[in-house]
Amino acid sequence: MPRAVTIKKMAAIAVIDDEANIRETVAFALRREGYAVEPYADGVEAWSAFEQKMPDLVILDILMPRMDGLELCRKIRGASDNVPIIFLTSRDDEVDRILGLELGADDYLCKPFSMRELVARVRVLFRRAARRATSSRDDDTFLSVGSLELDPQRFIVRWKGQPIELTVTEFMMLQALVRHPGHVKTRRQLTREGYPHDNYVSERTIDSHVKRIRKKFEAVDPQFDRIDTVYGMGYRYQPEAK
Repeated sequence: MPRAVTIKKMAAIAVIDDEANIRETVAFALRREGYAVEPYADGVEAWSAFEQKMPDLVILDILMPRMDGLELCRKIRGASDNVPIIFLTSRDDEVDRILGLELGADDYLCKPFSMRELVARVRVLFRRAARRATSSRDDDTFLSVGSLELDPQRFIVRWKGQPIELTVTEFMMLQALVRHPGHVKTRRQLTREGYPHDNYVSERTIDSHVKRIRKKFEAVDPQFDRIDTVYGMGYRYQPEAK
C-alpha cells in the first residue's frame, strides 16, 4: 500500500521595497530558507494583492513612492493584528521608525542589515505566530490578574471579558509586566522580552509599544489605567484594588 504524502504549506512572505536590489536579495535569501516570497515595488501594488489575500508575514520598507510603508502598515493593521510586520529603515529615519512601531509593527531592521539577522527574526516571529494559532490553553501558564486574562499559549488577551488584539511583540511585553504585578520592569528588561535577538533597541521603541498597548485597552475601556510609567525606571502593571 503506497504511503501517504504530506505536503507542507510554505509560509508566504511579502517583501515591499522600491529598491529592486534589496527586494531581489531578500527574496532570494528567504526562498533559500523554504519560504514562498512575493516581492512588491510599492505599497499600492502590495495592498492591491493583500485585499485578495493577506500574506503570513510582511517585510516593509518605510520610504516608498505612491504609498509609503507607514500608510501600508496602517492598512494592514486595520485588516489584521495577527500578521507579523518587520520594518526596513535607514538609521536616519528614527521618527518614522517609532511611528511605524506605534502603528503596530512587530520589529525593525536598520539598513544595511545582515540577511542572517533578517532570517533569524523572521523565524522568531513565525514561531510566536505558530504558538498563537495551534497551542491549546495550558492552565499552568494562563495568567489572570483581576480583570485581565492572558493566554501565553495562544497569545490571547482579554480585559473584562473583551478581547484585545495585540501584536506578538506587544503581547510579550505585556506578559512581562503582568507576570509580576506591582513590580517595575525596566525598559532593558522589556527589550529582552520583546526583542530577544536585538540589544540595540532604543528606549523610545519600548515607549512606543507601551503607548500602543495602552491605546488598545482604552479603545474597549476608556477608564483603563493599569500600566504606570515609573519615570527614570520603566513601567509597572498595577493590579486593581480588591
